[in-house]
Amino acid sequence: MAKPLQRVIFTCGGTAGHVNPAIALAQLVLEKNHQAQILFVGAERGLEKDLVPKAGYAFKTVHISSFHRSFKPAEIKHNLISVGNLIRAPGEAKAILRAFLPDAVVGTGGYASYPLVKAAARMRIPTAIHESNAVPGLTTQMLETYADRIMVGFESCRKHYRRPEKVVVTGTPVRSDFFSQTKLEAKKALGVDDGRPLLVSFWGSLGASGMNRQMADFLALEAVKQPFHHIHGAGKQGCPRMLEVLREKNVDLTACPALQLREYIYDMAPVMRAADLVICRAGASTISELTALGTPALMVPSPYVTNNHQEKNARALEEAGGAAVLTEMECSGQALFQAACGILHDAGRLRSMEEAMASLGIRDAAERIYQTVLEIQK
Repeated sequence: MAKPLQRVIFTCGGTAGHVNPAIALAQLVLEKNHQAQILFVGAERGLEKDLVPKAGYAFKTVHISSFHRSFKPAEIKHNLISVGNLIRAPGEAKAILRAFLPDAVVGTGGYASYPLVKAAARMRIPTAIHESNAVPGLTTQMLETYADRIMVGFESCRKHYRRPEKVVVTGTPVRSDFFSQTKLEAKKALGVDDGRPLLVSFWGSLGASGMNRQMADFLALEAVKQPFHHIHGAGKQGCPRMLEVLREKNVDLTACPALQLREYIYDMAPVMRAADLVICRAGASTISELTALGTPALMVPSPYVTNNHQEKNARALEEAGGAAVLTEMECSGQALFQAACGILHDAGRLRSMEEAMASLGIRDAAERIYQTVLEIQK
């Protein structure tokens, strides 16, 4: 029987979709062994430098930054700095590893994880990487040779790797509070249990203003009959602008109790649990939540992300039958409204999408990842 993890380094960065799975795993490690020592390593300017300390974990940085595909003077200067960081990072990574002496190093994505995982592998420290997107990102591709295990979200991901024997299907960790209520309990708590379906919509920060304009058109269309409950998260800046557009359309949301426009959906766990359909982008964290809950989605992938990852994520769910996909070029408030009505008013299709989405979900992803890391300890 493998010994419990005593000292673990988690390395990640760039987006919450990379950082949050690592925090969920760290929590599980501490549940298994209260004496475990955990260290996070990321970039000095990344989102992780705020998220990790707030979660209560020790955090160190390496000098690492991305490369930009542009020949503008500012971008050339950025890339020269990145070259310098690429030279510095291996030495910094080795120093951290020698000081902490981890049992294992787990990378959960983002360029910040590259120097730590590579250095650990060369020092014969067990390594594992987790890829939350449907297809491997550049960092995962570069680390495939070095990592002992590559952990992915779905079985269909395996075909994208040169070393499929290293691949383990674990899923992506989702916070436990997403499952603390049944769907009916969540609907009742939110006051949306009158028999009408609940539609939930939100966009990421990239491209949100344009999509919010379309969602204002959507709300205006549904305000006429309020065929379903709708909660939309517009963001702090998006909310007043949407209200202004709706006033121009003579739509008063105070007269439409089934329609909620919020700056943020702070209670995302019960809201997602209660939802019958979600309209959203196709980031890795959102996909892991949707599949774990078995909630159908109408997805508009962001075209502004590296390597078009979001569309590849969305198409994987569409192929499985759990999602419908519209590109931004195909989108309008009218098109989104018609697509949503087509799903919510077709009980057979909705049920089929729920079953397809649930078939992709792995609720015990954190435990699977923990066991995978235990197995690679030497």
